[in-house]
Amino acid sequence: MPIFNVLRRVDAFVDYVTQVDAADEKSASETALREEDTLEWRRVGEHEFDARLCVTLGADGKEIESTQVGDF
Repeated sequence: MPIFNVLRRVDAFVDYVTQVDAADEKSASETALREEDTLEWRRVGEHEFDARLCVTLGADGKEIESTQVGDF
């Protein structure tokens, strides 16, 4: 089977790449997600975004969606 590089973006600003044996591109991404914890990921970059958001948490620790503000 062909080998594909699969990108994983974590916390919207850190990129990781791994190699996955798969029949096609879609299967490579699906395999990477399913086997995420068992694969060897290499950190390849960081990205910063202007978008930011603030949201108030309730007493139960959950987000109160009606309080969400910012550039998102």
